[in-house]
Parts: sequence; structure tokens; C-alpha cells
Amino acid sequence: FKVIGGAMAFGVVFFFFDVPLFEHAYPADELMPLTCRGRVRGQEPSRGDVDDALGKFSLTLIDTLDTLVVLNKTKEFEEAVKKVIKDVNLDNDIVVSVFETNIRVLGGLLGGHSVAIMLKEKGEHMQWYNGELLHMAKELGYKLLPAFNTTSGLPYPRVNLKFGVRHPEARTGTETDTCTACAGTLILEFAALSRFTGTSIFEEYARKALDFIWEKRQRSSNLVGVTINIHTGDWVRKDSGVGAGIDSYYEYLLKAYVLLGDDSFLERFNTHYDAIMRYISQPPLLLDVHIHKPMLNARTWMDSLLAFFPGLQVLKGDIRPAIETHEMLYQVIKKHNFLPEAFTTDFRVHWAQHPLRPEFAESTYFLYKATGDPYYLEVGKTLIENLNKYARVPCGFAAMKDVRTGSHEDRMDSFFLAEMFKYLYLLFADKEDMIFDIEDYIFTTEAHLLPLWLSTTNQTISKKNTTTEYTELDDSNFDWTCPNTQILFPNDPMFAQSIREPLKNVVDKSCPRGISRAEESLGSGPKPPLRARDFMASNPEHLEILKKMGVSLIHLKDGRVQLVQHAVQAASSLDAEDGLRFMQEMIELSSQQQKEQQLPPRAVQIVSHPFFGRVVLTAGPAQFGMDLSKHKSGTRGFVVTIKPYNGCSEITNPEAVKEKIALMQRGQCMFAEKARNIQKAGAIGGIVIDDNEGSSSDTAPLFQMAGDGKNTDDITIPMLFLFNKEGNIILDAIREYEAVEVLLSDKAKDRDLEMENMDQKLSENDSHKQNSEEASSASQDVVAVSEEPEGESSDVTDPDSLSPAHADSDSVSISDQDSYTPGTDEASTPEPACMQGDNQPQEQKTETESNSKVNWDNKVQPMESILADWNEDIEAFEMMEKDEL
Repeated sequence: FKVIGGAMAFGVVFFFFDVPLFEHAYPADELMPLTCRGRVRGQEPSRGDVDDALGKFSLTLIDTLDTLVVLNKTKEFEEAVKKVIKDVNLDNDIVVSVFETNIRVLGGLLGGHSVAIMLKEKGEHMQWYNGELLHMAKELGYKLLPAFNTTSGLPYPRVNLKFGVRHPEARTGTETDTCTACAGTLILEFAALSRFTGTSIFEEYARKALDFIWEKRQRSSNLVGVTINIHTGDWVRKDSGVGAGIDSYYEYLLKAYVLLGDDSFLERFNTHYDAIMRYISQPPLLLDVHIHKPMLNARTWMDSLLAFFPGLQVLKGDIRPAIETHEMLYQVIKKHNFLPEAFTTDFRVHWAQHPLRPEFAESTYFLYKATGDPYYLEVGKTLIENLNKYARVPCGFAAMKDVRTGSHEDRMDSFFLAEMFKYLYLLFADKEDMIFDIEDYIFTTEAHLLPLWLSTTNQTISKKNTTTEYTELDDSNFDWTCPNTQILFPNDPMFAQSIREPLKNVVDKSCPRGISRAEESLGSGPKPPLRARDFMASNPEHLEILKKMGVSLIHLKDGRVQLVQHAVQAASSLDAEDGLRFMQEMIELSSQQQKEQQLPPRAVQIVSHPFFGRVVLTAGPAQFGMDLSKHKSGTRGFVVTIKPYNGCSEITNPEAVKEKIALMQRGQCMFAEKARNIQKAGAIGGIVIDDNEGSSSDTAPLFQMAGDGKNTDDITIPMLFLFNKEGNIILDAIREYEAVEVLLSDKAKDRDLEMENMDQKLSENDSHKQNSEEASSASQDVVAVSEEPEGESSDVTDPDSLSPAHADSDSVSISDQDSYTPGTDEASTPEPACMQGDNQPQEQKTETESNSKVNWDNKVQPMESILADWNEDIEAFEMMEKDEL
């Protein structure tokens, strides 16, 4: 520790901006840190909507401009600005996201302009600067304006930079929906552009969009939905939360008041905030609800984007819930090293990816600023250590494909440099470390810096306070000044710790259940009368409870039992809600146990020089051979290519294969036959590489290798499967370094300390040579195949575990048994769900391969409708299985 101004801060050696952006990626939009090259849209496999952020305008460079100044790299900033002015073209024939282009590119140009004029005023740097970045920002602003050509004023979600929206060559303009955050996260950048340039049209358009969303809020709950029709204003998705799809809408209402001084924005924010704390906040959880029936939870999991909310609560001055939610999130991070993209209310992984999102670091910074508690420096140190230990690769920092296995994705989003670096540096920086006063600026949602003096500059918009005509607001809810820490923590430096303490073991030792709104209205009322995991079809008391909830039991001819609910048959509306909750739990329980019958993904970790465990590839498991989950140390050895390469006959180079891990190509015989041949030659393990050229875990579900239909107990070595792209990473490493050692395990292991020390000396010389790749996401299906030239599909997963529902009812079919414990025996264990560990398997299917094609027909379809009387509620339940961040 070092003591600075009475506060303790870690002396952290920042490795920031060792990332070789110019060396490997410029002028591309993003760096691909595993393969050490730039990501150019159209030259890499499409990633869907994620690629809408890429516009061939050097995205990462623009997004990072003001970060360079925060880190006191003024010389590099000056060079970067010159590159942007000289090389960046904004007139590309390419369709981009209006939201992403606004916050990253327009915000990046404005943030760069803000610090450029600040440096120029100081008289040391940027003396040549004449507003070039602002001119580019204005050009881009005009290119975004065609998206606002709708009757509502809400922008289209995408725009063509060259042709706009409705032009025949625009290739966009047919969309009807946009997310609330997409339309409501424009005011800071657009208003700043208007204030900087004196051109009011940008602020006018952004205000009109915000006004429309406010008008369309659900009046009884004061909540907004996730997705809205840009033409009619109808809510398309009626669930509401503070995470993906809505998050920055709330953020920009409060920050628009701070930046622009318009009281109506604060009134709107406080109205929404009151609804959030009334319905969505279930400390320490933040759970989505229905906008029309906010007493009913819409899902049982949370996404990682809500991690920004504690930071916003600090700005609001509501510190206690901010500390509680932040501590809960930190406990999840300590369990998984990173915050999973989504996790359940009992803290199991729901979506296993982590694209190095900065929201948690942002909240950590603001909580430290508010409390001065050195605990948050400890939190920041943990984040930095995890980034260095698990995400740092030779050419940068790689996103986590799966936080459970530690596998990487060849991805480093621009927000990692724009936000994560900035917030972590500011967390540890002293005032004397900064060349300007950070308090003179407000952060956009992308952490770009806008000066507060804009509030008094070029005020061309007349302020209209239209809020109170809709809502009677309690004056005590409006504080017109920022909170003072002396008021928040009066003579009590242990205040924050006293709030955190009860949550220390919330992830490992408890499974908090969201209290039903009915219970809250009754005070400390009874728990729901029956939980799905406790249900027994032979228990008369349970059947009586089901009847009270409007749930009936139907015995089907095939021996299964079907549960059907009719809300009108429930004893009361509260019983009907309990019945819906019971049905939802039953569906999720059945789905989860179906997943648990399958094997989780495995990891191939390259541990030799110069990788030293940094490159982790997710591998498909085998249903035969050594179970790596029972051998925690895994199997470690040097890899060698066998002859013949397909491994379908006796190995002709056994002397080279002995005590090594054999590499072979998929095809021409069964997987089990390959395993027996290499085992006979003395191999200690095997890796099968897909023969389908260009196949990648980026675009295909991961395979699970099945046996040959015979007894495979004679196979004792571990066997793993890699797609062609991932397999080539190992083959390329062999060609370049000859001796390549890997570790086959159930999940990535910590890097060896000795190797770390060696790595510190060698990485500078060797990092540019590496060519690595990532593996599969946990959100993808794992498909088991039995390799054979011809054969029919054999589905091992029970497709009938969920029976199609009637149009007017909510139904789920289960096995007819005296004591209902659906799925595996583990389901009957009386342990809470969160004690089952963090190695939750992915959705998987087992099938026999036919001509190397994947059979998609066996996926369990979500129920199309449940309860015609409760359509709005059921929409949210279905979305739990379908929607994406």
C-alpha cells in the first residue's frame, strides 16, 4: 500500500497501452488479439448485430482519444488526432448502428475535441489544432440525421453512412423496432454537438426522441419496455429492467440534467427511479418485471449490463442500494473471475461469455469517489489481476468465450480501451497524476468527456417542463444538488462496510429468492405454497394446492403427466400468480435438468513458450475415455501429428506418438476407432481436428464425440474435439515453434509462476509472433456426433420433456412417477440450487453424424402460448428462452 492524502491506494503498475493497435490492426476498426490482426467488416465471418458497430472508420482509435489524455499520454494523443484527421473517412457505403456510432464515434470525436481545446488553452500541446475533430463530428451528425425520418421522432436502429435510410442503395430502413436505450441514448452527444457548433437541429432531434419515450411510458407503473415500434410507439417487448435494452436511457436522463441544467430531465429520472426502486429493485438483485403488471417478475436472471446501475445510484445519491448491488456483483466475479454475460438469481451462469465489459469497473470508481473506502481499491486490484491473468494474450486482451472454462474469443471491443482503462486508471490516480480536473467533465455512457460549461453555451432550445402534467411528484424526491459525502456518511467511515457485510457470502452460502409482490403487499406473509422442485405427483396435499392455483394434472397415454393451468379456475388472483410462477419454475427445472444430462465443454490450453497458458481453446468432450472432470490435474504433454493423419489404421510413427498427445483429422472412421489406434501407439491423449475447412466455434455449435455403439471401457485416454480454425492454431504453433505443449482439462488452469516470470522477459520479443484463436460460447449448443460415413440421426435427448401447450393454457409434461424428481437423481438432492457448483453444462444435443452435417431438428421448441387471459405475462416467460443481449 501507499498512503496518499489519508486514503490507501494500491501502487499498481499499469500495463495499459501496451496493446499493439498500430502495429497489428490500424486502420481497422478493432484489434483481434488472438490472431494479431485487424477486424475489417466483410473480411471476417459475420457476427450479426455485433458488427453493426464497425463502419471502417478506425473505431477503436476514435473511441480511445480522450483516454490517452486521461492517462497523460499527450504526445500519443496528438499523433492519434493527426491520424484520425488524415486517414478516417466517414462517407463509407456501410450500414451501421445509430446507437453504437453515436456513443463510440460521435462521442469519441467530441471527447477528443473537448480535451484537445483544453490542452491548447494550457499552451503546451495541440497549438496547431483548429477544431478538426469537431468538423468531423458535425459531418457524422448530419449522416445520422436521416435515421430520424419517422413520424414518432424515434430513429431507425441503422443508417447507411453514404446513402442514409430510404435511398435504394441504403440496404436499411425496413426495420420497425428499436430498443429504448438505442433511441434514448442520444441527448448528451447530440446536445454537445449543438452547443459546440451552434447548430440546434441535433439537440432538437434527440430531445424529440426522449419526449416520445416519456410520453409512451406505462402510466400506472412509470416504467418503459425494452423494445418499441418506431412508427406507432407500441411496446414490442413489455418487460422492463435496468439492464440490456434500457440501461443508458435512465443514465442519460440524469446526466442530461447535469450537463444541460434542464429540470424536466431530473423530474423524469426521479419518476422512473421511484418506479425502479418500487418494482425492479429486490436488494441486492435487480429483476425485470412487466410494465403493465410490475408485481410479476419477467425473468429469473440478470444481465451484466446492469452493473452500471450502482454508479448511477451514486450520482443520484442513493448509496445504500448501490453498495448492496455492487457487493453482490463482486461476489459473482470472485466466483467466476469475470462477470458472466448473464447469471441467475441463485448465481449460476446463464450466459457464459464476458466481452471485457467495463460497467462494473465504472461503478467501482464512483463508489470509491463517494465513500473513499479503500475496499474499492481492493476490488479494482482484483479486476486488474484477473485481466492480466486470464484475458491478456500476446497481442492485447481477449474477451472470454466462457468464464467457466477460461476460453478466449478473438475479440477486443473498442469500449475496453475507451472505458475499462479509463475507469481503472482514475480509480487509482491521485489528483497530481492528472493534467486536468476530471470534475469539470461528465462521462457519457462510453466514458467520453464532455465539459460542464456546455450548459451555458448556445442554449437554443426552449425548456418545456411537461412532466408534472402527467404525474404528481413528491417534492422531497428532488434534490437539486449533487450529494455530499459528509451527509451520506456522517462521522461513520464504516458505513459502507456495515452494508456490505451481510452480503459477503450471498453467492456461496445462500440462494436468495425474489420475494413475490403479493408477499410484499402482505408484509412478512407466507412463502409461495409450492415450489416446482418440491412437487410430488402422488402427494394429495400438493394436488390440492395445484387445484387452488388453477393447475390441473392430466395423465397422458404415453405415461407422462401434463400440467395445465387456467387462471380463471384459481381461487384468487394471488393464487393465479403463484400458479404462473409454479409453471415457470417447472419449465425451467425441466430445461435445466435436461442440460445437466450432457457433458460440459473442455479446455485445450497451450502452456509452452511463448504462450504459457494464455491461449485457451474450448474443446468438445467425448462420451468415452478419461473423464477430465474427475482428473482435476488434466493431461499435459507435447503434441504430435500422427501418421496416417486420419488415425483410422495402425499408427506408423508410434515412436513419435509415445507419451505424447496425438493430433489427428476427423473423418473416414469412428472417433472411438481413432482413440483405440493412438492409445495402442502409446499416446496419452488425443485431439481430433475438424476436416471441414474454415469451421469455427464462432459460427457452429460445439461437437460432443459419441462412441461407436459398442463398449468403450477399453479407451482410457482423454479425447477432445477442435474445429478447423481452432485446430489450425495448434498446427501453426507447431510449424513455428516445433515443441508445443498443451494441457487437456475440464477448465483452464492458472498459469505457472515460473512461466509467468519467463514470460515477462520474453513476451516483448515474441508477442508479435503469436497467432491464437478462441473457442465456443456457453450460449451455443454442444452437439455429440458419432463419426461414421453414413448413418441415421439418433436423438438421445428426450424431445418430449415439454409437451406443446394448448392455445389457452399453460402446460408442461413430466414423467409420471410417484415421487416427482424430473431428470436426473441429483434433482432430488435437498441442496439449494446454487450449491451445485459453477460448472453448469451448456445446452447440448446428442446425435449421430451423417455426412458431417449437424442436425438442428431436435431442439425443444418454446411454448407458443400460455393462458390467453394472461398473454402479456406469458410473453416475458417465453422471452427468457429466446431473447439476446
